[in-house]
Parts: sequence; C-alpha cells; structure tokens
Amino acid sequence: MNRIRFALLLLLTAAPAVAQPRHTNTVTLLRNGAQPASAGSSAYFTGAVRIENPFEGTAPARVRGAVVTFEPGARTAWHTHPLGQTLIVTAGVGWVQREGGPVEEIRPGDTVWIAPNQRHWHGATSTTGMTHIAIQEALGGEVVRWMEHVTDEQYTAAPRTP
Repeated sequence: MNRIRFALLLLLTAAPAVAQPRHTNTVTLLRNGAQPASAGSSAYFTGAVRIENPFEGTAPARVRGAVVTFEPGARTAWHTHPLGQTLIVTAGVGWVQREGGPVEEIRPGDTVWIAPNQRHWHGATSTTGMTHIAIQEALGGEVVRWMEHVTDEQYTAAPRTP
C-alpha cells in the first residue's frame, strides 16, 4: 500500500503543470438591500428620485444599470448614452421623449430602447410615480452624457396615447 501511495505521489509531482484558465468562472450575487439606495442628484434629475441596486459588469463586460424610482413629477435631465439604453418599466406610469418626438406614456411591462447618442429624457407622470430598470453600456468609460434640465413646458407637453 505504501508503494502505491509513493508511486502516485511521484507521478503527481512529476506531471507537468496544468494550465489555469485566464478567466475564472464566477457568479456574483448581490442581495436586495445589500447596498443603500441613493437620491438622484439635482444636477441630473428634477424632483425626488431614488436609485437602488446599481450594478456594473466586470471587464471585459461594459454593462451598467440600476433600478430607478421617480416620484410624481420627477424626471431626468436631457441626456444621451454612447451605446444606447434599455428601460424596463416595472411599476407606475411614466413618460419618455426623444428630442423632436412626442412625449410617450410607458407602463409596467413596457421595454424602451433608446438608440446610441439619441438625446432624450424619461421620468414619472405629473400624477403617478414610476420605476424602471435602466441598462446601458460604457464606451471608453463613459455611460451617460448629461445636458440641461427638461423645462416644465417640455415636461407637460401632451403625451401620445399608447
């Protein structure tokens, strides 16, 4: 028995090293509530906005996102994303507008795709809050380019019926 153990030990120590993969397979679980929610900055938002569970992929991934809740009347400033943005509405009723287009109503279950570098804004209606998941990718480290605030006149323009 000792000879077998010794032979196995000799074989194992003499065997060439097995190359390790460059990337390890991992799953990262971030529990709900593990990160505190933060208030949306008044530099980028009008009204009360809460940002929860922000996530960011690890290189080489470029994806980033968050769950964003807008109280009634709250909205983003005009902005663009270098690789576009996807919004998935999860609660409430909101509005979204691309520059030059109508204000459109969005509801739970709606998915909104905003093309790369398309100037736009989104937020809650004037009477109902709205929550969405926002997903976008970084290009050269840039995820969003913020611009001026949406005026009250732009915000209260009549929405198009869905």
